[in-house]
Amino acid sequence: MAFWDQLKAKTTELSSQLKTKTDQFRNKEFANGSMAMCALIAAADGSIDPSERQKTAALIMSNDILAVFPPDELRQKFDWYCSKLESDFDFGKVEATATIGKLKAKPELARAVIQIGIIIGGADGFFDDHEKAAVRSACHAVGISPAEFDL
Repeated sequence: MAFWDQLKAKTTELSSQLKTKTDQFRNKEFANGSMAMCALIAAADGSIDPSERQKTAALIMSNDILAVFPPDELRQKFDWYCSKLESDFDFGKVEATATIGKLKAKPELARAVIQIGIIIGGADGFFDDHEKAAVRSACHAVGISPAEFDL
């Protein structure tokens, strides 16, 4: 239970930090990177279960930080990345990671995408090793040490 409490506290802290910076994030690169990250989390174990896809989509729609974007656009981008991952996991992973990597020159946006990945990954109360690996991979793509996020 201590791990769950710690994860919940970290998630709350990350959400709070992101809310204060929402206006900075109103751009296409951030939206694309966020949806690529969410799809990577949904597919972290190598497949996307339809219920997992639906739960992740619901979390995206309820996320305050992502509320600055039209929900239909986010859903379309998330579905697009999920489809790429479902049709060819390795290629989809490369494509999603490359999209996140485009934020390397914008460290604030890159950190926010990483934080969204952690929030989505831990939303079910269990941030598993596959999800952690997906977030670590995203960290490397943007040149941020995973240790910054206790990964």
